[in-house]
Amino acid sequence: MDTRFLGISELTEVPSVAVVVDVMRAFTVAAWAFARGAERIVLAESLDEAQALKERHPDWVAIKDGPPAPGFDTVNSPGMLRSMDLSGRTVVQKTTAGTVGALAVKDTSLVLCASFVVAEATARVLSTRAAHDAVTFVVTGEDGKAEEDLACAQYIALRATEGTNAGAAEQAAPYLRRAVESRAAEELATGVRAGVHPDDGPLCLELDRFPFAMIARWDGVGERMTLRPYEVPVQVMTRL
Repeated sequence: MDTRFLGISELTEVPSVAVVVDVMRAFTVAAWAFARGAERIVLAESLDEAQALKERHPDWVAIKDGPPAPGFDTVNSPGMLRSMDLSGRTVVQKTTAGTVGALAVKDTSLVLCASFVVAEATARVLSTRAAHDAVTFVVTGEDGKAEEDLACAQYIALRATEGTNAGAAEQAAPYLRRAVESRAAEELATGVRAGVHPDDGPLCLELDRFPFAMIARWDGVGERMTLRPYEVPVQVMTRL
């Protein structure tokens, strides 16, 4: 597997396979939404689009970065989302980095959205469906410099190519340490960011909390990027 790690602004061509990484917090929140029963997540291009979709579909759940705002049901916080019942619901998500990164690769044939909570499942999809492809990891935070996103991307790449050589916890330790020491983690812990639950940081650093990967596809008819969970077969997950 040929891998490269790019920021959103560095994407100059359509990748063969893309893994869009946002650890703190977009794709940790997305994973929690699916764990709480959400059927799909529509990735909005703007706050206006997210609000318009919510107005058109009042039963949908709209999520945004930052503090609570009219027209949105909750904010981009796993700590807040984990208590919500989203059974069968459609979620609309707009964030500063994660959703932007996914939309930037909307024409790619295979797009996975990832964070530490779905790292192993994501790596298993790559090892079975993209073992001989060039894989672009889109590091969404801080214009490609976010340490927590880069660490997660590099860890997933390692697991996808060398995962059978050691246990996940052992291999993950140095990458999780980098994420713990990242600027984003500090901002969550100190309250610099708005719309934060005290448990957000630890929840974003739970390794392999969920057994599914998350695949995004562009719906040309509806002109929307839609994210859905992808259950990794048990025989694949238990190879290690």
